[in-house]
Amino acid sequence: MEIANLLKSLADKINRIKDKIETEESTKHAFVLPFIHLLGYDTFNPLEVCPEFTADIGIKKGEKVDYAIFQNGVPILIIECKNWRQDLTLHNSQLFRYFHVTKTRFSLLTNGIQYKFYTDLEDKNKMDTKPFLEFDITNLKESTIREIEKFHKSNFDASSIVDNASTLKYTAEIKKVIDEELKSPSVDFIRHFASRVYSGRLTTKIVEEFKDMVQKAFNQITSDRVNDRLKQALSKEQEKQKEEETLVVDLIPNGIETTDEEMEGFRIVVAILRRRLPKERIAHRDNKSYFNVLLDDNRLKPLCRLHLNTSNKYIGLFNQDRKEEKERIENIDDIYNFSDRLLETINLYEDLDEAISI
Repeated sequence: MEIANLLKSLADKINRIKDKIETEESTKHAFVLPFIHLLGYDTFNPLEVCPEFTADIGIKKGEKVDYAIFQNGVPILIIECKNWRQDLTLHNSQLFRYFHVTKTRFSLLTNGIQYKFYTDLEDKNKMDTKPFLEFDITNLKESTIREIEKFHKSNFDASSIVDNASTLKYTAEIKKVIDEELKSPSVDFIRHFASRVYSGRLTTKIVEEFKDMVQKAFNQITSDRVNDRLKQALSKEQEKQKEEETLVVDLIPNGIETTDEEMEGFRIVVAILRRRLPKERIAHRDNKSYFNVLLDDNRLKPLCRLHLNTSNKYIGLFNQDRKEEKERIENIDDIYNFSDRLLETINLYEDLDEAISI
């Protein structure tokens, strides 16, 4: 099972049982260890996943981090866990101290739902104050899942992750700044845009007036972009539907599909009419609402019509005035019951041909 499915299964489990999880230890066993396991690490092997890993700090002995994941005898990730109800922003200082005395390049602070991955982008062997990867396991995006996959045992490459960590970290920080500015624009933010369009002096009053306009402009841009995306998606869907409809038309001329039942009915009509007509003079043309049997493939000389594509089936026969009269049939074998009427229909066109020849 791919990691995306495993993450979804774990998220479903968390949502289902979290209200019954009361302690930090329960959080570790129910949420964190399954996460470590889905990354491909053996949680029962202390040489690979070491619980209560000692991280002595100077003269302070006996300091322990909740878990350390090892690769080739070297810790590659230390993990500090908290109760799922706790706010993680209050606890990164402890992990900061542990990071400094271990040889790992990565640390993880988690409450089993929120995950924050750190590295040392700013100062080597000194954990950054802000994470480079942060997510809620119950609300994952595809792009985040791809980053989580890099920590899988089969994929883990410290250099590759560090190289990408800078982009992840600062992109996330920029997004936060933009989001905060859109919610509540700062004076500098308003001045930046107002100065581009307003030639007068930017007094406090003018800046305040521009605050609403800047917010409105960004909201409209966001709305327009969403609408453009929706239109593009709708256009692509319509094009796809059009291609499918064209394909159907190519495969089925005029969108008409001749059924096996209609062809079987036609063969029965041919068998009856061959008593007086050569087979070559009996033709068929299918229409959307009925199946036509014609004399000499002439639409002005219908021999009968088969109405078989509805719950009630009929055979259409033609009277002396060449008007169609529908007769109910239960199945196509009932066509034989109208053999005499079918044979009589031929007379309509023989009489017509004689009149024309005279």
